[in-house]
Amino acid sequence: MAAFASDNYAPAHPAILEAVAAANTGHVVSYGDDRWTARLGEVVRHHFGDQAQAYPVFNGTGANVVSLGALLPRWGSAIVTDVAHLHTDENAAPERVAGIKLLPVSAPDGKLTTDALDQYAANLGDPHRAQPLAVSLTQSTELGTVYSIDEVRRIVDAAHAYGMRVHVDGSRIANAAAHLGVGLGALTTELGIDALSFGGTKNGILLGEAVVVLAPDAVSGLEFMRKTSMQLASKMRYVSAQLAALLDPEDDLWLRNATASNARASQMRAGVDSLAVELAADGRVHESGAPLLHVEQPTQANVVFPTLPKAVADVVRAEHPFYDWRPGAHPDLVESRWMCSWDTTSEDVDAFLASLRKAFG
Repeated sequence: MAAFASDNYAPAHPAILEAVAAANTGHVVSYGDDRWTARLGEVVRHHFGDQAQAYPVFNGTGANVVSLGALLPRWGSAIVTDVAHLHTDENAAPERVAGIKLLPVSAPDGKLTTDALDQYAANLGDPHRAQPLAVSLTQSTELGTVYSIDEVRRIVDAAHAYGMRVHVDGSRIANAAAHLGVGLGALTTELGIDALSFGGTKNGILLGEAVVVLAPDAVSGLEFMRKTSMQLASKMRYVSAQLAALLDPEDDLWLRNATASNARASQMRAGVDSLAVELAADGRVHESGAPLLHVEQPTQANVVFPTLPKAVADVVRAEHPFYDWRPGAHPDLVESRWMCSWDTTSEDVDAFLASLRKAFG
């Protein structure tokens, strides 16, 4: 039974397990002074440029906290969307661990705009107000949308003009790059991003992420921030070996995995749209007049957000686990989140769509 709750549910890719096994040999100097971490540095520079520096950490929350902690002074705050993982799902870790106030703005499509920066920039220099000295984008966003190259460039240019640093929460940046058909550097370094939380766990590795510093002059004390945030691995070779295998330019596993999960989400979206048209053609609508099944956001990464009756969602969920995202416009409607993974097959999606059709009768 395939689950569509989270790409974190998926197993590690066999190539990643092979990389861990290969690193499991002999006594090796701890805390990153090893050849696997050195190799990770090489592949990161290949993708992100000669100045890029990689700092392996345990998880995405840690990567975000360490990144922002190194980008900001003690009095600095970060602008984020109201659906950002930093804001909604990290249990105030930036505030608790790094003392960083987050400044959320409404983002119906999951994306920040330059207007959000303007909203808070008026507080710059006012000692009574939180100082907006960083911006954190999520790419791809929590709603499965993807910032275009031009959208990111406009935000970066506006932020830097205000003296703000720019961070990217890239837990699914591979999916964004696959969707846009560009390299990782084209989405980050070439646009002036200062620091990146590079995600691997959602794209086939066992555990671990990395802080990738793209503008060394923009950060301060990152090594200390990583240690005080409890993100410094003693046996770092095992984390580094996974990330190096994922990013190896001779294999581009990161891209193959992301392309596969994106494709399955596109397949699911096509099936959902087809069923929605059939339901509407049959005159089947919700009592409120709303469609029985529809998707508000474009499907650009590896996730679909459908709105449907709760009763239908519960029937399908019993066979294929998934989460609900938020309430629908009517009490018995719900917006769900259907997430595809690197190992989701076409057959898995077909079986899911068959269950959905059956639940609608």
